[in-house]
Amino acid sequence: MSAILQLPVLRAAAPTVLGGLKGLDTPVRWVHVSEILDVGGLLSGGELVLTTGLELEKSPEESASFIRSLEAAGAAGLIVELVGQRPRSRKALEKAARTASMPVVVVEQRVRFVQVTEIVHRMIVAEQLERVERARDVHEAFTVLSLESADTQRVVEQAATMIGASVVLEDLSHLVLAYAGQGVSTTELLDDWERRSRTTPFPAHTARSGPEQWLQAAVGVRQQVWGRLVAPMPPAAFDADEDMAIMVLERAAQTLAINRLADRDQRELSHHAQAGLLNALRQPRGLSEAEALARAGSLGLKRSSFYVPLVFRTALQAWGSPILPGDPLAGQQDERELLERLAQGVKSSAGTALAASIHSGSVGMILALPARQQEEPTLQILAGAAAGAGAPGAAAGPGIKANLAAPPPWIIGVGRMKGTLLEAAAGIDEAAHVAESAATLRNTGKPYFRATDVRLRGLLALLRKDPRVQQFVESELSAVLQAEAEGKGEYLELLGLYLGSGGNKAAMARSGYLSRPTLYARLAKLEELLGVDLEDAESRTSLHVALLAHLIRGQ
Repeated sequence: MSAILQLPVLRAAAPTVLGGLKGLDTPVRWVHVSEILDVGGLLSGGELVLTTGLELEKSPEESASFIRSLEAAGAAGLIVELVGQRPRSRKALEKAARTASMPVVVVEQRVRFVQVTEIVHRMIVAEQLERVERARDVHEAFTVLSLESADTQRVVEQAATMIGASVVLEDLSHLVLAYAGQGVSTTELLDDWERRSRTTPFPAHTARSGPEQWLQAAVGVRQQVWGRLVAPMPPAAFDADEDMAIMVLERAAQTLAINRLADRDQRELSHHAQAGLLNALRQPRGLSEAEALARAGSLGLKRSSFYVPLVFRTALQAWGSPILPGDPLAGQQDERELLERLAQGVKSSAGTALAASIHSGSVGMILALPARQQEEPTLQILAGAAAGAGAPGAAAGPGIKANLAAPPPWIIGVGRMKGTLLEAAAGIDEAAHVAESAATLRNTGKPYFRATDVRLRGLLALLRKDPRVQQFVESELSAVLQAEAEGKGEYLELLGLYLGSGGNKAAMARSGYLSRPTLYARLAKLEELLGVDLEDAESRTSLHVALLAHLIRGQ
């Protein structure tokens, strides 16, 4: 409205604002010329009304009701042409304008209303065209960022540049994922961010909200919102107007959502491709080493001197429990998350890898290494990634043991290092056996396991549900187990100590476990219960196997 009053055609007529000064910044949507007083029903809001006021001259007392009707219709302002001596109309307008919320202006010289209408309409059309062009520029800029799969930081920086204000991307926990400052320091922008952000609830759509009147836009698709873009200052401080800022934030949010979905789809395609190749390598059916290397190379596995097969088996699956009962998709989600963490871990190592789910609850991997001495450091990095220990490699060394003693979410079985890709692929089954067997070894502190870590215990772990093994345990230990159940001595513990010492009674006596006479008496009673000669090597071996099987079965 104020810009219209500065037009030469109106300035020449010496306009005087009688009231409604606060409404001078109200945008004008259109210009309407009328000489009737009952014009409110013809308006739809945002119009500047031009009139000669001749009808008001007939009934000056109707000036107040005329102005109120325009306000009720949402008019942006009123300009009345008072030419000649018309004191009654001027006085009535002055009185009515004192309480008006919209600008009421009088001009005392003749004004060509048609000229005002033409100029203002051209201004409105030009402004609308400018908005269309700006919207096109915004659309093109973010379309390019979508097509380029631009990273999150670039999208946020583009949004901040376009609205001339700082923009922050945060997740659902109010943690900052990316930001771009405009005219403020990082400290000023992010100081006490989480508390400030929590006072502004997440929006259902782009809106101004919160005590600081932040402009914000949700990021995500429908019910899968995962974050929001925030311009943490009132829109009045922006270089762009509020509507423009809203449009920029909305397009930036859409770009972030699209790029995230595209990135996820790309990862899914990569996982499917690697799964198909890994299965083909395990069952080659005429596949040559050269062809295997060529196919693996196309998926990022570099030709190397050494290849190591690994299997990551979920702890629940390895202990014979179902993965998240009633929610089979959750197990698949856990596997996808593991694959993503492993991919990040491999990037920070000296090797490359193929990794994919080989069956429910198990992820197989072939790790390619340029040198033998790189095996241990790389396995430490992968163990940290599998444990979900944050940045890849951050948990290498003793920290992994602390994390895995909880116990670990994934049991890692490591096969023997091979010189060819196909030999390593054939070793996946061995690594799977090691991973399953290692699940019976609680609280070992080991980040991963090899065949030498499971040995006889690994074999018994695989056979622990076999009824023949259970029958063997019962036949060997029935008398001792019965005595334990009746509370007649700790013979099972005594048997374990005796077998652990290799049958050396003198060594047991020197350990201070029992006095020599008491020890010998209890061993004689144990021998009587078992009905075997404990000095016989074969008897001790049989008892040792039965005891291990019993302990594994009870875990």
